[in-house]
Amino acid sequence: MRIEITKGKSEDFIRIARCNGETADTRFPKKGPFPHDLVHVVVEETLGLKHAFWGMIASGRHPEEIAALASSLGHSSAAKAHVPDPSIIELIQAERLVECFEAEIWGGPAALDDLQSVADAALSASRVPRIALTEAAVSDIRARLARLGAEWNALPAGGTLACDLAD
Repeated sequence: MRIEITKGKSEDFIRIARCNGETADTRFPKKGPFPHDLVHVVVEETLGLKHAFWGMIASGRHPEEIAALASSLGHSSAAKAHVPDPSIIELIQAERLVECFEAEIWGGPAALDDLQSVADAALSASRVPRIALTEAAVSDIRARLARLGAEWNALPAGGTLACDLAD
């Protein structure tokens, strides 16, 4: 699957081309210095989360369906804290871990123990299993995000960053 993210001024655009020839397009508001969905690519690929956001997209879902799906299947929040449907466990795990790495993009890296503690709290609050972070995986995620961040920052508005994922 090919993912192309085009940099806009107030929002960015995603074009998805699946290996079967299907395409999907969407847009999303800027939420920080780096596209949230690109952090998902790195975290999910590095940690082997095959049934998270991008895995659902690869299987045919449209990106805009994912939030409604998660809500309908029990994505935990303060208002409805309960165990989510097993089909969205990796989706929620990925989201919580992406938030941890986004915090590092904004504020700098944390010690592995601190990063794991924050991740554990977020995963527990969302009622999904813990994912143990290793020094190697965290180092790989940080290095890939740094490389992609440099590429993203160098793009002018209208520029596109592309990556390929296995379907």
